[in-house]
Amino acid sequence: MDKNKKYFILGIFGGFGIIIALIAILIFIPLIGMIAGPTSVAVIPIYGQIGYGASSENMTIAHPDVFSQMMDDALNNPSIGAIVLDINSPGGSPVAAEEMLGKVNNSEKPVIARISESGSSAAYMVASGADEIVASPTSWVGSIGVILTLADLSEYYKKEGIDIYSITGGKYKDMGADYRDLTADERAMLQTIIDEEYNYFVSIIANNRNLSLNYVKSIAEGKPYSGRQAMNNSLIDHLGGKDYAIELAANKSHMVSYSTYDYASRGFFGL
Repeated sequence: MDKNKKYFILGIFGGFGIIIALIAILIFIPLIGMIAGPTSVAVIPIYGQIGYGASSENMTIAHPDVFSQMMDDALNNPSIGAIVLDINSPGGSPVAAEEMLGKVNNSEKPVIARISESGSSAAYMVASGADEIVASPTSWVGSIGVILTLADLSEYYKKEGIDIYSITGGKYKDMGADYRDLTADERAMLQTIIDEEYNYFVSIIANNRNLSLNYVKSIAEGKPYSGRQAMNNSLIDHLGGKDYAIELAANKSHMVSYSTYDYASRGFFGL
């Protein structure tokens, strides 16, 4: 065989060998990672008010769609063995919080909620779905309740000589308008709705925390508790900080050596 042709054929097979080797590396490295087990703890932020708006310079919004993206990414990443919810939120939309809670409840990986300064109202609802909750002794926790705020500015409008009226199709269409007070019938109607939402909120906490409905109602007065008080009232499981929550999450996933994967610094934070 011609010497040059021989080298040419060897070069072709050598090139194929390199390509096959590269394909093998791309296939087997992830497989090795899966066999070796997870090596990191995901830290997912829930900062600011929970709701459907967009974050701005003046307000940080914890949006359920962004939260869902982070959770899905963490759950689908084989190198992540556990999740820490890093919570600093006064609460917000119960509907948005319930969406987020669904992701937590359905997680196949261990989830630890860490409350820093505040984990109140709807934010505590999300935290309650975690396997365990960690909070600082001076955190504000709980504030389990429902509020509807309305304003009656009718006297102000009269004083300023402002006449406001509305044309409605439906007896209750202008209920809650600030140019008049509620009627007794309207007040009773809204109170029924608030009571229904409150009872639903209480039932979620009772179910997630394995507590009785009556017990949760006895402490769900809308007031915040310090971390120490929350611990005494079975609203959290441990007193500690972020590092302790990460360590706890790693232990639940049986990781001896691990790193953190913080989503707040990876472009997922905010819309």
